[in-house]
Amino acid sequence: MTVAMDRHSTPSQDRGALARMVMTLLDHWSLTTEDQAALLGIAPSNRAALTRYRKGEPIGTSRDQYERVGHLLGIHKNLRLLFPQNRELAYRWMSTRNKAFDNLSPVEVIKEWGFAGLLMVRAYLDRARGV
Repeated sequence: MTVAMDRHSTPSQDRGALARMVMTLLDHWSLTTEDQAALLGIAPSNRAALTRYRKGEPIGTSRDQYERVGHLLGIHKNLRLLFPQNRELAYRWMSTRNKAFDNLSPVEVIKEWGFAGLLMVRAYLDRARGV
């Protein structure tokens, strides 16, 4: 999943492309609306934001949300590199219980620990890749 950023695009357009990209990724991961909101660090009741992002409205300007998107895309990259022949496993991994996370799924870790949980999942995959 790559998006070429046009060198003539504005930061707002770039954030819109990121929004569409991350929403497509969350759809591939087959996450509930509540889980999608949690991973993006927004209130579970804020379905309107998810709808706006899906339409390409710029992802939030907060550093937290912008960094979350970067880590989610990094997780996706790691999964695609770890499981190059098994896209289904790469997409299912986030919702699968994992002994490394006390038998929680990566999504549950992120929901429980917030941004720190997101960093834990990303670091686990980075280590698995030997990065």
